[in-house]
Amino acid sequence: MSLDRYTKSLKILIEEEELKKRCGLLGREITERYQGKDLVAVGVLKGVFPFYADLIRDINLPLRCDFIGVSSYGSRTETGGVVRLTSDLAQPVNGCHVLIVEDIVDTGLTMRYLLDMMKMKGAESVKICSLLSKPSRRLTPVTIHFPGFEVEDHFVVGYGLDYKERLRNLKYIGYYPDGPPDLTEA
Repeated sequence: MSLDRYTKSLKILIEEEELKKRCGLLGREITERYQGKDLVAVGVLKGVFPFYADLIRDINLPLRCDFIGVSSYGSRTETGGVVRLTSDLAQPVNGCHVLIVEDIVDTGLTMRYLLDMMKMKGAESVKICSLLSKPSRRLTPVTIHFPGFEVEDHFVVGYGLDYKERLRNLKYIGYYPDGPPDLTEA
């Protein structure tokens, strides 16, 4: 299967260099904000892994890394509105400052679920760092304390974001102007 089949109608939205530059700025801002605090960076799987890896390398603190898995999309391209936990944290976060690191905040439902969960787990504070935000799709209000980029309501892929579990490996973020391609054809 050719990569071109997936990318021929893709338009670049955010170039690789812009992503790296923004990670550096966010990393410095987070470093300043959490000086002297017990920080746990919680990455939301799967889409966050490229952003998370780049971001934490730009945070100059002795932070702990952990991951959590949630799903609200399944194999669909639209959220079903129900968030389910697919894998929990490996370490407790009670008394810690938690930074939830996410690839994209869309409806806000997943973030609301995670914010409530971290508070129930006893986190001293919970903040959000998200690479992308789609405020036009928000169903529940959430504050992104460390925002990357605000994007229009496009179906975005690349740099961790997927289309049918593919294209996470692109070094840039792109979108399909006419929606994702129908890949059922030969």
